[in-house]
Amino acid sequence: MSTSNGQWYPPEWPDRIRALARGELRPVAPRRAATVLLLRATAGGLAVHMLRRRASMAFAGGAYAYPGGSVDPRDERDVPWAGPSRTDWATRLGTDAATAQAIVCAAVRETFEESGVLLAGPAPDTVVADTTGERWEADRAALVSRELSFADFLERRGLLLRSDLLGPWARWITPEFEPRRYDTWFFVAALPEGQRTRNASTEADRTVWTAPAAAAAGYDRGDLLMMPPTISTLRSLLPYAGPAEALAAARERDLTPVLAQARLDGEEIVLSWPGHDEFTKHIAQDSAQHLTPGNPSTTGPAGADA
Repeated sequence: MSTSNGQWYPPEWPDRIRALARGELRPVAPRRAATVLLLRATAGGLAVHMLRRRASMAFAGGAYAYPGGSVDPRDERDVPWAGPSRTDWATRLGTDAATAQAIVCAAVRETFEESGVLLAGPAPDTVVADTTGERWEADRAALVSRELSFADFLERRGLLLRSDLLGPWARWITPEFEPRRYDTWFFVAALPEGQRTRNASTEADRTVWTAPAAAAAGYDRGDLLMMPPTISTLRSLLPYAGPAEALAAARERDLTPVLAQARLDGEEIVLSWPGHDEFTKHIAQDSAQHLTPGNPSTTGPAGADA
């Protein structure tokens, strides 16, 4: 795998991009997905929870990311709900109400599955304070295996999904030349008081709480591997001193989807993400190793992929 700084770059991309340009590759439909940037205040400012995907993972192995995953079709079932209505969420996310509910449910469910943090409570203004113990773990495992739907989990425990604890942050769509594609909505959320994160995911070999600036610096040095959406959303947290400020800013965030574009300039591939020039790549015909940054003056920032 080739990288520029810490940018995730699979070596098979050039061949797939050229096959797509020749009409030999048909893009697969992206799966809806959601991911959550869990935030907490520290003495030094804002910290975000990140996990490192196992190197053996077929998609983005070794890359740092946030808790998240695909929508379960059962996420469209009626669930105990608090916060903005499904219609309000549909307007904000640019979808229909059923899709908006499924995306929000996926965000909350996947966060619980992968970090043990649950954005739900017994009343519209309360949040579960502790999700540790054998019974909680049994339920979490049943959700992961899809033996239990999120709706049934909430109903059985008498809980409401707290959609008001999420702030929509960004939307990225995996490039058309990728064999695994996701249409991913990114959210921010504050770590509920009393709860703590843990590495509950079988897909991760490490989890950390880190200052966005420190993680971005690690990416710039090439020490931390990330996909364009990840580093982009990570850098977007830099102006905020704490979770409350980030959640307030979520109300005005632009959710226009970001989708990579690839074109042939002679025999060279030019790969870009609109609005994110720092990710632009110029790829020579003979090898992915001839990879050069598209704009040397902006190679500092980089990103995470949806």
